[in-house]
Amino acid sequence: MRSIGVDQIEKVQHEKKKVLGVTGGVGAGKSTVLAYLRDRYGACLIQADEVGRILQTPGHGCYDRILEAFGREVVDAQGSLRRDVLAAKVFDDPEALRRLNDIVHPAVKKYIVQQIAEENSAGFAPFVVLEAALLLEAGYDDICDEVWYIYAGEETRIARLMQSRGYSQEKARDIMANQLSDEEFRRRCKFVIDNDSDFMENTFGQIDKGLMEHGFLQHCQRQ
Repeated sequence: MRSIGVDQIEKVQHEKKKVLGVTGGVGAGKSTVLAYLRDRYGACLIQADEVGRILQTPGHGCYDRILEAFGREVVDAQGSLRRDVLAAKVFDDPEALRRLNDIVHPAVKKYIVQQIAEENSAGFAPFVVLEAALLLEAGYDDICDEVWYIYAGEETRIARLMQSRGYSQEKARDIMANQLSDEEFRRRCKFVIDNDSDFMENTFGQIDKGLMEHGFLQHCQRQ
């Protein structure tokens, strides 16, 4: 993508930018889509999981509340949150997961809304991309202009998780079983990117087409 011209920056800075929500099941390839949106179009990326990591560090909003709810065994000797221990505590305990979500999701959403406001007033990205695996479940879709679903078949996702993260088939299937179904994602999302293939040009072509048809390229100048 060519840089936005100097004469365009002031206009882009003071316009409300469209917010594109990106979601999908684990192993669907969301990171590939995000990298393309950033590198090709200069989108401002906000990832809910990364925001959550920040807010769960000492000195930030969620840290003390998590310790109060789950005890000091969820932190190490240096006081850093042990995310693996916390994940194990909530994995098979719906009530514990609800308590954690009630602490984290409202704080993350508030932080994200602030980031979007800052981008609207001071940034010059052509649009904002918000990514979250639980985007729909946590209600982040109400701050997006529309949400896109990144699809890949179950076997493709399992193979990717085994290769990239070293997961067993059982672990991959357990995680996937706790996420929304393909049917639910399709019902609640505006546009579907089929990322089942390893031929990335096919995925990128779908992204280009979707951005053009859905009005996200108003301030973009592509090569």
